[in-house]
Amino acid sequence: MTLPVMQISNEAATPVPASAQPAILGTYKRPPAEMVRGDGMYLYDANGKAYLDFASGIAVNAFGYNDPGIAGAIQNALQTGMLHTSNLYRTRPGEELAEFLVDHSFASSVFFCNSGAEANEGAFKFARKLGRSIAPGKTGIISLRGAFHGRLFATLAATDRAAYQAPFMPLAPGVSISERSIEDLDAVLDARTVAAVIVEPVQGEGGVRVIDRGLLAELRAMTHERRIALIFDEIQCGLGRTGTLFAYEQTGVVPDMITLAKPIAGGLPMGAVLMTGEVAAVMKPGDHGTTFGGGPFVASVALHVVKRIAEPSLLDQVRDNGAWMGEELHAIMRRTGRARAVRGIGLMWGMDVVEPAAGVVSRAMDAGLLILSAGEYTLRLLPPLVMTRDELREGLECLEEVLR
Repeated sequence: MTLPVMQISNEAATPVPASAQPAILGTYKRPPAEMVRGDGMYLYDANGKAYLDFASGIAVNAFGYNDPGIAGAIQNALQTGMLHTSNLYRTRPGEELAEFLVDHSFASSVFFCNSGAEANEGAFKFARKLGRSIAPGKTGIISLRGAFHGRLFATLAATDRAAYQAPFMPLAPGVSISERSIEDLDAVLDARTVAAVIVEPVQGEGGVRVIDRGLLAELRAMTHERRIALIFDEIQCGLGRTGTLFAYEQTGVVPDMITLAKPIAGGLPMGAVLMTGEVAAVMKPGDHGTTFGGGPFVASVALHVVKRIAEPSLLDQVRDNGAWMGEELHAIMRRTGRARAVRGIGLMWGMDVVEPAAGVVSRAMDAGLLILSAGEYTLRLLPPLVMTRDELREGLECLEEVLR
């Protein structure tokens, strides 16, 4: 089915002239539609067309658009008059947010920053400081085949995308990629030289691949024995996306650090590193810093968001709707013959299709459905955590028609 076009009144919105678009650096290939408004599970363009959102701003918009709770949290934060104070001074919102995250996880301390890539870079630094406290040469960082950890120099080195890396060589030294097997990891995890391994429990950009629990358990035992920090990158798969507050809760493994971003502040820029006491103990004043990370305005909104995501009723809904969605995607694969595989957990699903994914994404947008790709032949579906079963069904019916 093609989703209905909903006309809206938006007198203040006017399309951006084509001549103005080159002012933005061309690092993204954007379709011509200009988004001017969001409400509930829909985005609207300047022509009034509605798009059911199965992308969530790449897993950011956990509560969809125009959420009254987030709007209220923003208004409350504005009343203090403190958009920014810097990290030279204490402010209560960041401390309360850190306390909440610590109380609901394995962590003893939290570092706040501005993005997922910064969170991963921070975790690499913390791991190297810890590694050097054990042995002077213990500085190496290992990631897995299929990984995506960011586009800064160290995180790009840990990202398994040769095309992304090539224009910016040389990248940060001491970072390398291992195959996703315990035998390969055993060969590269040298206790004398490796400080940390970073793993996405569910690889998002790498094709929505759920990493095997058995591999994670063996990796945890190996890193414990060799005193190597285990970092879970939960930037895309964390904070409710898999049906638990943190993805690690479903693996049977407790890492030394997890990195968060995406939905944490409801669309405002924020990242975080959660860490054990052992990691925190090696970090001293001046070792790392950030001007904006954990500021009072963003932290106030983030506290509202993470408290809502942590509600058991919401997490139950994500698990139930996620299981249903997986069954429906498998049925679509069987009925259409246009897909080869379906993978995922919670509200994070990938579908390998028999044609280039970019064409399917484009046709879906024409039909009023926003989806993503995760590789040349993989579709990625990341609906808001609060999307209803009826809205999910509407989107999947549209996807099936698009595939046909």
